Amino acid sequence: MIKKYKDPRINAGYASIKDFVMLLLTQAVLSAIFMVSMRFFMDWGMLENNVPFVKVIIDVYIVVIAAISLAIMAFFRQRSWSRPMRSFGEAARKIATGDFTVRIPPLRKDGKKDFVEVMFDDFNTMAEELSGIETMRNDFIANVSHEIKTPLSLIQSYAAALQDDTLKAEERREYTRTIIEASQKLSVLVTNILKLNKLENQGIIPGARLFDLSEQLRQCAASFAELWEKKNISFEADIDEIKVCYDESILEIVWNNLLSNAVKFTGPNGKIFISLKVKDGFAVISVTDTGIGIDKNIQKHIFNKFFQGDSSRAGEGNGLGLALVKKSIELLGGTISVDSAPGYGTTFTVCLKV
Repeated sequence: MIKKYKDPRINAGYASIKDFVMLLLTQAVLSAIFMVSMRFFMDWGMLENNVPFVKVIIDVYIVVIAAISLAIMAFFRQRSWSRPMRSFGEAARKIATGDFTVRIPPLRKDGKKDFVEVMFDDFNTMAEELSGIETMRNDFIANVSHEIKTPLSLIQSYAAALQDDTLKAEERREYTRTIIEASQKLSVLVTNILKLNKLENQGIIPGARLFDLSEQLRQCAASFAELWEKKNISFEADIDEIKVCYDESILEIVWNNLLSNAVKFTGPNGKIFISLKVKDGFAVISVTDTGIGIDKNIQKHIFNKFFQGDSSRAGEGNGLGLALVKKSIELLGGTISVDSAPGYGTTFTVCLKV
């Protein structure tokens, strides 16, 4: 049995009191006309012992009342149903043709909302969301094209330069190294795009199994040892022994990206700290660094695809790492938050159900 749902936004009826008053006034005027007419006929003696004539008058009155009532109902229908539906239909046709800027203005002037006004609000919200999705899709395509074009242009340029027989051995090695770095960046970009696409279209997690989360964190951290040693970064960890049931490969994406960012944005002689604790049935994992930090305005966008808050380090990544992290955590039913301030470092906190 379907339960009735009362939308709390609706604070007005489909037909207003004004409509009922208008209908009653019309009926009162017609009744008054009928009474005056009857009085007139009585004064002239036309109704005395003239039953057929009385019946005709009553029949005419009923027909007139019915006709006027139908006209009033048609007027109300036109105003409260046909006109809104035409507006709705026109807006829907524009949406169907790809015009997501269309919005339906409210019909009521009193500021109240009946179910038609609420329907318009929902339609406008849908149009706004579709507009945002379309913008994101266009931005994604533009960013992918740009990110792929840049390394391809480098590879093409330096490969052409290598055909010069007069190049010195050192120059040839330099050009070859540039080509290798560009091809590696292109490979990482394509891999991340494929991973993100897979996560965005994955509804079921087939690889979920019980594994040691604490050991996975240690292994992921150890894989970055060479990088933090080069920058003389001190690494500390406070990891409890915890086992969880998730897709191990998806969580590996999360830790690798968070640790990669921590190393990237922490300067020489800085610190990185990893914590794993159990709180209220959740595994709480935090990755803290003493790096450059993130401004509050930038924090709103760090999980967007291709967004890079620090333009000076744009060449070190492609802006997909945190988008992968966010999508991975959402797919696993967890949450991720960031706490940061410029000059004071950054802490990413992930909560997963144990």
